[in-house]
Amino acid sequence: MTVMKTAARAAFMAGTALAVTLATGIATATLAQAQSATPQPSAVHSRLDDIMKSGTLRACATGDYKPYSFRRPDGQFEGIDVDLVASLAKSLGVKPVIVPTTWKALMDDFTAGKCDIAVGGVSVTLDRAARAYYSKVVMIDGKSPIVRCADVAKYQTLADLNKPSTRAIANPGGTNERFARQYLPNATLTIYPDNVTIFQQIADGKADVMVTDSSETLLQHKLNPALCPVNPDKPLQFGEKAYLLPRGDDVFKHYVDQWLNLAQKTGEYQAVVDKWLK
Repeated sequence: MTVMKTAARAAFMAGTALAVTLATGIATATLAQAQSATPQPSAVHSRLDDIMKSGTLRACATGDYKPYSFRRPDGQFEGIDVDLVASLAKSLGVKPVIVPTTWKALMDDFTAGKCDIAVGGVSVTLDRAARAYYSKVVMIDGKSPIVRCADVAKYQTLADLNKPSTRAIANPGGTNERFARQYLPNATLTIYPDNVTIFQQIADGKADVMVTDSSETLLQHKLNPALCPVNPDKPLQFGEKAYLLPRGDDVFKHYVDQWLNLAQKTGEYQAVVDKWLK
């Protein structure tokens, strides 16, 4: 009797082990089939990959906005953002290439893929943010007037500027024109096509005032002492500058933001700014 019980127990245990083994095998096979049937995520493609593969970083810039980007008579570009684009390209081991554009065509050129990044004193606006990513803020820089030095006391407030007797001037297609049309509707406004020689129009008495970024008013005063910024430390409108990046490309944005963070923390960024503004 004892032998029979022992044999029966052994048979039961063997059957149980076999059942567990079969169940485990079925579960494993089912899981493997489910995993093979489920699409596995592929590596996220980024403009960063294209840049490194091509060996070039293409940066759109207008070339008419000192101190950020300026196109010299020989066709070469220079300025704060031109130097910083070179630094970004160097960090990637690629060559920087400046792609000329205009303020009016900037967003269309950028979204058409003519460049990988847009630089050169690009102001942060919501309409641009709807079509592209921005990098982290590069500089806080509001709008201030620049006038002949003899007229500084005459144009202290927005009300002083917004009069029919005020001959305002602005370059087309950017935030300067937008500011003038929005806040100086009563002034006599001239849209002047050349942002390089526009300040000479004020110096020559052909216009009275231009409202532009405070940093530009300071530089223009340095270049032409007859022109003076009006309260550049208290701008008429808050503003920020950043770089345009492809919308939806988080990989490239994260890289540019990290590069910029390091450039600012190590002093490289400030050294470039000081080179052009001091």
